[in-house]
Amino acid sequence: MEPYTIIKSIVMLVALTGAFSFFFIQVRRLYRLMMAVEGTTEFKVDQVGRRITVLITDVLGQSNVLRKRMPGIAHAMIFFGFLAVQPHSLELMLKGVCPAFDVGHWFPGFYGGYLFIADILATFVLLGFAYAIYRRTILRPRYLTLGADANLIILFTCLIIITFQCINMFQTLLPLSPGAYDYRGIFPVSGLLVSLFGLETMSSQQIFAGYEISYWIHMATILGFMVYIPGSKHLHLLAAAPNVFLKPLEREKAIVTTDLENEELETFGLGKISELNWKNVLNLYACTECGRCEEQCPAAITDKPLSPKKLVHDLKVDLLDHSEAILGGNLDQVQSIVRENSPITGDVLWSCVTCRACEDICPVNIEHLDFIVEARKHQVLMEASFPPELQETFTNLENQGNPWGFDPDSRADWSKGMDVPLMSDNPEAELLWFVGCAGSFDDRGKKISEAMARVLHRAGVNFAILGPEEACNGDMARRTGNEYLAQTLIQQNVEVLNGYKPKKILTGCPHCFNIIKNEYPRFGASFPVVSHADFLFDLHQQGRLQTNGNSLGTLTFHDSCYLGRWNGIVQSPRDLLRAMNNGQLTEMQRIREKGFCCGAGGGGMFMEETLGKRINVERAEEVMGTGAATVAAACPFCATMLSDGLMDKESNIAVKDIAEIVDAATA
Repeated sequence: MEPYTIIKSIVMLVALTGAFSFFFIQVRRLYRLMMAVEGTTEFKVDQVGRRITVLITDVLGQSNVLRKRMPGIAHAMIFFGFLAVQPHSLELMLKGVCPAFDVGHWFPGFYGGYLFIADILATFVLLGFAYAIYRRTILRPRYLTLGADANLIILFTCLIIITFQCINMFQTLLPLSPGAYDYRGIFPVSGLLVSLFGLETMSSQQIFAGYEISYWIHMATILGFMVYIPGSKHLHLLAAAPNVFLKPLEREKAIVTTDLENEELETFGLGKISELNWKNVLNLYACTECGRCEEQCPAAITDKPLSPKKLVHDLKVDLLDHSEAILGGNLDQVQSIVRENSPITGDVLWSCVTCRACEDICPVNIEHLDFIVEARKHQVLMEASFPPELQETFTNLENQGNPWGFDPDSRADWSKGMDVPLMSDNPEAELLWFVGCAGSFDDRGKKISEAMARVLHRAGVNFAILGPEEACNGDMARRTGNEYLAQTLIQQNVEVLNGYKPKKILTGCPHCFNIIKNEYPRFGASFPVVSHADFLFDLHQQGRLQTNGNSLGTLTFHDSCYLGRWNGIVQSPRDLLRAMNNGQLTEMQRIREKGFCCGAGGGGMFMEETLGKRINVERAEEVMGTGAATVAAACPFCATMLSDGLMDKESNIAVKDIAEIVDAATA
């Protein structure tokens, strides 16, 4: 063995041992930090077969990434090309330590096919990065992070690919030793480059030098990249796949339920970064900082201080800054998340409308709302820190069971003279209609309830309402962090529902629908729940609601976040509206799961929106852009917010709930 070969083997062995050891130490520290946080989670790994399928479709199939067409295609090209290069790079590492290692000699057919494909896919990486650079330097979307870290990763990866192809080029020119694999004619792209650059004319010494220089640059870049990853934004290369594998498998989601009677708990909600659970930390590790969440977030779009991407980044930085204290068990040294000079402020937390646009679009399935709602919970329960206007709302909910403070005994007054029975008088009703606070007390909501009652009578539905026995569903209190008040309201309703054991519950409010369907079961009340969008369309399909054939004019539809993104109900309201309006429906630009929030969620209905542009005005402008005469909603809060936004724009577009539209179309 030549002296150079011996030195090369020793250097490579030392380099590989050092790089992999340092990489392992970094990853082990990150894992220890993830498991050292003190928060608990109810998450359990279930449905493993389904999760493997998700891993294949979302990670290997790049399905989430490809939802944004051009960036998704570029990312897929980089992803698959980079993966394709790695087996050959690993072989080169081993060959550097042990020159006799030769996969091509053992599996010539398979090896040749792999190298042929890898050489092509490597070129796709460069094409993908060409688009990425164009997007960063020319298109420059505001949500995209333009930092040295990202640029360094691009440099690392491009250098790995370029040296990979240089190695391929020189391998085709190296003299063959007895029994060695013949690389000539294997590389379609690298072989073309050999001819293009005229490398055949080089001397054997130049070819050898070119190969070795390319080899060492390639190895140094790969090992440097590997060492760099755990401490960079590209930590997602390690964490994204596990996070996708462990993602919630259902769209429907209940927010975290705090055991308020647990005497061992000294604090509630998320006050310090050490109070995260391991699944939260994995979420932080998985973030790619792609900015898709920020692009969809109504708060960020309307210039509020909240950016879901930045929130996750700031939480990760806070976690890493406190890592020594957490790993050392010195949790008293961990500072509050919301503190002086912290980028996470009250304005950041209270700007969220809980629409879940961020979670729905995230390619690695980060659950941003878990951080926000839990942080709100701590601010309300432990710090008594929340927007001042919520104080009156909380007081009204506590004393009167509704956010407006009306006498609970008047909850059914809207139905006087309409022959709407109470559940106490008709306990065998086939349908319990949970009217909700807006439908019972708000002037706009009461008109929707009246229309709904007429439609139910017209369809011959045997229904009843709870009337004074009904209390606020608890949604607003939960999502504004007042978990104690929320659980009080929920338990009150649970007791009533369990007393009647309804066959089915109908809701006209998506917030009622979501919480009763997805969160009440955790409190002991599990009953079939249907939204009025689905129920009314089902009645029409059964022939129980016949249209009068009159045109309602140009009509568009606004998706409620708590029907669309939270529960996937996007088609039935459209089918219903088309059926009521002779097949006509004009769509807005942001619809279905990408529908734009009205601004009422997460307590926004009862808070002052003083920062940036009003969210309902942003949506109102989009409504106006359709040219429709009427915008339909499937939520009383949405109807109010859209009306206010259109009024602000001095528009005469009418806002109608789908119940009102069905009422007019079937009268």
